[in-house]
Parts: sequence; C-alpha cells; structure tokens
Amino acid sequence: MQQSTKPLPSHIVDFLDWLDVQKGLSSKTQENYSRFLNKFIIFLKTNNLENLKPHELTPDHVWSYQVYLARQCFSSAKTPLKKATQNYYLIALRSLLNYFAERDIVSLPAEKVKLARRKDEKAVRFLTVDQLKKLFEAPDTSKPAGLRDRAILETFFSTGMRISELISLNREQIKFPPGDQDLELVIIGKGSKARTVYISQRALYWLKRYLDSREDDDKCLFVNYRARKDSPMRLTPRSIEEIIKKYVIETGLPLNTTPHVMRHSFATDLLNQGVDIRILQEFLGHKSITATQIYTHVTSKKLREVHKKFHSLG
Repeated sequence: MQQSTKPLPSHIVDFLDWLDVQKGLSSKTQENYSRFLNKFIIFLKTNNLENLKPHELTPDHVWSYQVYLARQCFSSAKTPLKKATQNYYLIALRSLLNYFAERDIVSLPAEKVKLARRKDEKAVRFLTVDQLKKLFEAPDTSKPAGLRDRAILETFFSTGMRISELISLNREQIKFPPGDQDLELVIIGKGSKARTVYISQRALYWLKRYLDSREDDDKCLFVNYRARKDSPMRLTPRSIEEIIKKYVIETGLPLNTTPHVMRHSFATDLLNQGVDIRILQEFLGHKSITATQIYTHVTSKKLREVHKKFHSLG
C-alpha cells in the first residue's frame, strides 16, 4: 500500500478510466459517477479541503459530507435531497474508495461510508452460505422430483432470477457449453426487458442430471410431476413456493424464506464479494438503481472482512 501525493479531486479522471476499463461500465454510468463525485469536490472546496489526500480522508469528513447532502438544497424547488438521492452521491464516494483499495492506495475503507436509511426501507431477508448449503442438500436426489428441486434451488441462486422468469424457462434454452464454462442465457424479464443471466457449472451439473432423468417431451424446463394428464406440466409460482417451503421446514431454516429470498441471497452474495452496485443492477434487471440500493446496508460487515483480507499488510 502507498500514500498518494495527489489530492482527491486529481484522482477522479483515473477513477472514471477504471470504471471503463476494469469495470466495463457504460459511458452514461461514468457520466453519472462524475456528476455525483463533482458534488463531493464542491463540498471539499467549500470547506477548504480541496488539497486533501486519500489517506487524509477521515470518517469525520465523510459525516460532514453526509450532513451537507442532507441539509443543502440543490434543486430549483429549493427542497433538500431525498434519502434515495443522497445515496447516489454516497455510493459514488464508496466506489472511489474501492478504486483506491484496488490500486493499493491508502485510503478510508469504503464501508465507513454509511448510506442514508429511508423511513420506508424494509429489511432485506437473505440466507447465509451455510444456510444455502443446508437448503441445497435437502432434496432427495435419488428421485426425479428431488433432482428437479435441487436444480431449481441451484438455478435460483446462480442467476438471481425472479420466480416468474424461472418458471418461464424452456428446456431448449439450456445448452450445455463445453469444458468448465458457465452458460450465458438471455431472458425476458420484468417490463419485457431482455437481460443476460449466468448459470454456473455447479447449477448446470444438477440441471443435466435432472434433464437426463426426464422421460417426457414437454418443452418447459421445470415440470410438475403431479400434474393431471390434461393439465399443463409447467410449474406455477405457487408450486415453486410450496417446494421451497417444504425444504425450509425440513431443514429448520427461517420460515420466511421464499423464492424472493433466494434472489436477495444472490444479490447479497455478489455485493459481499465486492461487485459494483451498478453491475448488480444489471444482474437483477432493475430499471432504477433505487431498487438495488436496498441491498447495500447489509454488506458492511462482510466488506470489512474482504477489505482486510485483500488490502491490509497483515
């Protein structure tokens, strides 16, 4: 780790290049980050801190910036920024600190930037890695229904799909790539918006075992083995909910574990591994970054552990 001799504002251009080259973010996203960080630069200049180096930034500076965002009026209506809008600026600052960490530049850890909590914000329920393993191992994979259920659980966690997206899959969409590659799959999500999801080798293994056990020729990926002969074989959202509920009860996991909790678990796991929130937004298919922000307040402890593991001197 090294201390930079350049003041914070002088790092912005390099940071934006990093977003482009290393993170692959779009030019529009880079523009947004530039605009959000420009507010931070204005704050520094207003407080005669424009020459502040990355290693000189303290939690007190960050707190003063948060107060500045909460109390200043930046709109033509002369009204304070909403909590969600304040978080745009704070997330940009977090990303700048993550950039310093990746470049081995001594700076304040990103988790020291706490997002503003909204009054209407709901707690995000998610499963830990150990709980997920327990859930995955619950189905009896010696039976076709158990193989199907294992494949469902693995696919949920691998892709972060909504339940409606999962049940819409057809078996022809599952093409097993050669070697140890993941499967890139384009799906049509909420609002008829197309996005790419990724099915891991682990999930593909269970999908293959499940499909190899199928004796029907129905086009849907996940079938209802209890369906009547004159009924569609495709599983319904209610059926998926009941499947997960069954294993939740068997394993003693929290009873509020639902298919959407699997999606929350996917998102939380990616954030815990340091994935940028804008990338997470694309993975989840959220139209607005506001919808993705609900995950950020649950990752601080894990981010601290990741930062210590990869960026400390010992």
